[in-house]
Amino acid sequence: MVRAVGKHDNRNSPKMKQRKGQAKKKARLKRQSQERKAAASHGPKKAAAPKRASKAAAPSSAAPPAAAD
Repeated sequence: MVRAVGKHDNRNSPKMKQRKGQAKKKARLKRQSQERKAAASHGPKKAAAPKRASKAAAPSSAAPPAAAD
């Protein structure tokens, strides 16, 4: 005999109800998180903040070039 598994399992013991409820909850949370992620990626694009020069690069670029004689 082949055993019904997953959503096709019709056992109604309290233990099985708990297990099936937990599986439904996990599936629902996963689906909702994916929907939120998709909705966030389709939103309006923000303008990127202007990049600032790093502190390490600032003194070397501000120093005048050495004169070669």
